[in-house]
Amino acid sequence: MNEEQNISADFRCGYVAIIGEPNVGKSTLLNALLQQRISIVTPKAQTTRHKILGILSTEAYQMIFLDTPGIIKPKYLLQEVMMEFATSAIQDADVLFFMIDATKPGIDDDLVHAEAFGKLEGLNKPVFLLINKVDAVDKREVLPVIDFYSKAFSFKEIFPISALKAEGTNELLATAAHLLPKHPPFYPLDIVSEHSERFFVSEIIREKIFLCTKEEIPYSTAVEIIEFKEREAGKTFISAEIYVERDSQKGILIGKKGAMLKEIGAKARKSIEEFLQHPVFLELHVKVQKEWRENAAALGRLGYKSQ
Repeated sequence: MNEEQNISADFRCGYVAIIGEPNVGKSTLLNALLQQRISIVTPKAQTTRHKILGILSTEAYQMIFLDTPGIIKPKYLLQEVMMEFATSAIQDADVLFFMIDATKPGIDDDLVHAEAFGKLEGLNKPVFLLINKVDAVDKREVLPVIDFYSKAFSFKEIFPISALKAEGTNELLATAAHLLPKHPPFYPLDIVSEHSERFFVSEIIREKIFLCTKEEIPYSTAVEIIEFKEREAGKTFISAEIYVERDSQKGILIGKKGAMLKEIGAKARKSIEEFLQHPVFLELHVKVQKEWRENAAALGRLGYKSQ
């Protein structure tokens, strides 16, 4: 009996967009819900640039998550494209998870979340408020946050959660699943994303750049996989180019006697091998492409295509 014949008539399938401001834990939540690390996570804001697709399949439903860049007011073309990713995810979604940080609720600031809330105006679809990082605050501090946001917007449900500890996520999934349309699965039940291995490898390298460098450097970098040669015997060969905008950034990224690039490469190789479950030979090169974040052609080549 094939997979389609096993699908119940009551099977549900749909899209769930995870949105919110930078650094509220969207990618951490996606990884927790999938119980698999597919979205890169760093302590720095605006780590996510793409609309990351993750797929959770059970016997009863297939929930397709869209992890989005943190919602901000764009300052340059790359950020404009990132906000287009967020907007398209909101439009595609059947259900929205709007996340805030319990440690920075902003209930005393009328302007807080104004940019993010603007994305919700006029939507005719269920929106859940997820109050994340409740493990880091006194539970009594969460009640006024719930009261404030329940008056600020007509949320379908409000969930205090901890994405890091996967607290409250089972109830969240169960409630959201009931709101998905009855529909056969869009994807095979045994995959967790439609993104390629090359994409995830480039994201892993970018994550290590974020973790190893400071100030503007991580935000000025992009990663392109030039070669990806799988070998049945021996190591998989991966060659990647890291683009920066200025010669000074190139020098910082390479480091004295190549020390910084070696550190990034070593950490990236380890994570890539864990992801691919195969030994890897990783080759990194740094190139200067002036103002690539404002260059539409460069953004398109690097995968940041306008929607």
